[in-house]
Amino acid sequence: MGLSEEQEILVKESWEVLKLDIPHHSLRFFTLILEIAPAAKNMFSFLRDSDEVPQNNPKLKAHAVKVFKMTCESAIQLREKGEVVIPDSSLKHLGSVHLKNGVIPPHFEVVKEALLRTIKEAIGDKWNDEIGSAWGEAYDQLAAAIKNEMKQ
Repeated sequence: MGLSEEQEILVKESWEVLKLDIPHHSLRFFTLILEIAPAAKNMFSFLRDSDEVPQNNPKLKAHAVKVFKMTCESAIQLREKGEVVIPDSSLKHLGSVHLKNGVIPPHFEVVKEALLRTIKEAIGDKWNDEIGSAWGEAYDQLAAAIKNEMKQ
């Protein structure tokens, strides 16, 4: 399956709202991941041995922005390219890091839930099931690309 033209429009429109405050939304995204799955804290080297509030962790902030932007930007280009396009070296790195840190399929569902909740909060009244489906499809394709690299 792929992103329909309508889904692409919905993703792009909501991405414009998200881009207005990427640091805030990306930190909210990771905060939700840790709320949904507190044990995920141990999967991040920069959080593992820290009692610091995650929102105050500069390494988490930097990582959150990078992950959030990559997720959203890969969604934006999905219809144009017909697949998730991340440089091979980056995709291989993502696969190996996720594998090394013990990421399993249910973890991807936690991230998806956090992403959708973040977008819903960010766009407020504009949120609807169609936007959720569009972002869900885009995320599922990115997750599939990472999972495929994990198998390599």
